[in-house]
Amino acid sequence: MKTHEVSNETMSEDRFVLSPSLLSSDFSRLQQELTDLEEAGLPWVHWDVMDGHFVPNITLGPMIIKKCRDKSGLFFDVHLMIERPDEYLEDFATAGADLICVHAEATSHLERTVSRIRELGAKPAVALNPHTPLCQVEYLLPQLDMVLIMSVNPGFSGQQFIPFAIKKVRDLKKMIQDQGGTTLIQVDGGVDLSNAGKLTASGADVLVSGSAFFRNPPYRQRYQQFRETVRAGRRG
Repeated sequence: MKTHEVSNETMSEDRFVLSPSLLSSDFSRLQQELTDLEEAGLPWVHWDVMDGHFVPNITLGPMIIKKCRDKSGLFFDVHLMIERPDEYLEDFATAGADLICVHAEATSHLERTVSRIRELGAKPAVALNPHTPLCQVEYLLPQLDMVLIMSVNPGFSGQQFIPFAIKKVRDLKKMIQDQGGTTLIQVDGGVDLSNAGKLTASGADVLVSGSAFFRNPPYRQRYQQFRETVRAGRRG
């Protein structure tokens, strides 16, 4: 089944992508959740992979992603919140991850990790925790399809958005533009209707929303609410 690509073609008419975080979905009906998202018009889905070491929580692994891959046309946006991510890159790529995002804080040789992700046929992305400065990825931007700005400290769904993430997005957007690049900016953590417009107006391309999305069905209607908020934020 053909999946979506990371490019302008994935963007809605509002020039942003909403990537719902399955961490807040109903795991007992995971396959149906994916189907419902696709039927609601969502192009991406965000997989939060946690190991109980890098973050204080344990979620899912490559076997679950592999089971779902052939039954979904969604773009699989896989966020590895794990220690020693290099040991598992091939597993997640083989399972069907379209994009693999590793944390800058989790690997000692970030460029090598990024290069390996691309060699495996997935699109590379790097996540930065709230305290991690943008200089950690500045030199790597030409090699990255996306940078993920964490707007909460990773590990749990439902946390409060950290406001300085908006400035961080704005600064990263300028950094990308100064280099003449096209790297996408994703924001994850506490994203809801109160900040979605500000984030996209500041330069975010992809918004991850967990509880603020899944706890407010129907999904098509909730997606439309995010789109309307983004339009209003960019006008104002």
